[in-house]
Amino acid sequence: MAARRDRTHYLYLAVIGAVLLGIAVGFLAPGVAVELKPIGTGFVNLIKMMISPIIFCTIVLGVGSVRKAAKVGAVGGLALGYFLVMSTVALAIGLVVGNILEPGSSLHLTKDVAEAGAAQAEGASESTSDFLLGIIPKTIVSAFTEGEVLQTLLVALLAGFALQAMGKAGEPVLRGIGHIQRLVFRILAMIMWAAPVGAFGAMAAVVGATGVDALKSLAVIMIGFYITCALFVFVVLGALLRLIAGVNIFSLLKYLGREFLLILSTSSSESALPRLIAKMEHLGVSKPVVGITVPTGYSFNLDGTAIYLTMSSLFIAEAMGNPLKIGEQISLLVFMVIASKGAAGVTGAGLATLAGGLQSHRPELVDGVGLIVGIDRFMSEARALTNFAGNAVATVLVGTWTKEIDKARVTEVLAGHVPFDETTLVDDGHGAPADADADADVPDQRGGSGDGDAKVPAGV
Repeated sequence: MAARRDRTHYLYLAVIGAVLLGIAVGFLAPGVAVELKPIGTGFVNLIKMMISPIIFCTIVLGVGSVRKAAKVGAVGGLALGYFLVMSTVALAIGLVVGNILEPGSSLHLTKDVAEAGAAQAEGASESTSDFLLGIIPKTIVSAFTEGEVLQTLLVALLAGFALQAMGKAGEPVLRGIGHIQRLVFRILAMIMWAAPVGAFGAMAAVVGATGVDALKSLAVIMIGFYITCALFVFVVLGALLRLIAGVNIFSLLKYLGREFLLILSTSSSESALPRLIAKMEHLGVSKPVVGITVPTGYSFNLDGTAIYLTMSSLFIAEAMGNPLKIGEQISLLVFMVIASKGAAGVTGAGLATLAGGLQSHRPELVDGVGLIVGIDRFMSEARALTNFAGNAVATVLVGTWTKEIDKARVTEVLAGHVPFDETTLVDDGHGAPADADADADVPDQRGGSGDGDAKVPAGV
């Protein structure tokens, strides 16, 4: 096992090298670098291909192994309530920093920039009814073929509750899904070996397309945005994590270091979603909590997106000489956060939501979206990193509130005494205590066919 871990260690060193090489190619040969974009897109698509089956298996195994449906409802309710509160806090922080910095006051709008902004607004907005109806898939299998996270979540919950109601008759199905989960995670581990190639293509393309000039002229909004995201993660989320769960935010982020590197190189938090599920289970959070909190968080826990929408709106209004009043700021941004549900992990979705919100509330500001088109990819990385950190913290907090977390195991894992298995992404039989009301022969919380109800000592 040690040799395997060493190989994956070199893999992520290769990713770092690929990112640096991509940046160099982007600066030295921007024309060639832009043509490399399909390489990065292909790698992200490979990972996205695995998201629906991983979410399905995780949720079905978690819900199907719990004998009280109320527990699943409690987890979902707590998660949604927490997401709503934290998105509001992120919104408020972005408003305060944006009003202090006034980053757009020194920029001017050109005709080309205005046209770029108008293009982003076309078809960007989506009504609440369209969003809600979009959660229902056309068929029970189309959620897997279309790659919609919320559709997969709905189908998985229905299947989990159905197996829960079937009792012992559903146990063979649960065991089968447990084996499928192991297969899916093994495929994902194989795909990860293409990460250096994907990181090189993605980074080269974005640097080649952006150039140095755009970075210099828009440095204030970029730096301000990154600082605001860092304050939110380390101060707000860090304080919550320490006070409620007794976990150090730096230890948790270090544990998720490879996932942050993956997000940084692909600019999409979706690329790390499957690994976050696996790592949160390994950390000691129960499968029902992980299965419900993580996928739901990718659509509703928009901490980074809320900060981005806030600061970008203020930036555009300032740049166009038409600053927003406090009342206008709040109403516009609340609308944007609601409109952005379901698109948190999609690269570029934040820009489309920004354009759509301005189109519906202040049409005269839409042209200003073109001001940040050039740097949106770099801001997208900060959005994705913040959203990811927020979802990781939320999973630990919800697990703590519902008492579905093995705190001794958390301590052992974060201390490095129980390393994560990079070759399978699954460690059967280890983790949080199984549901106390589960039948003894129900598959364990990790989807294996073990003794189910047994509590495994931390560090075994």
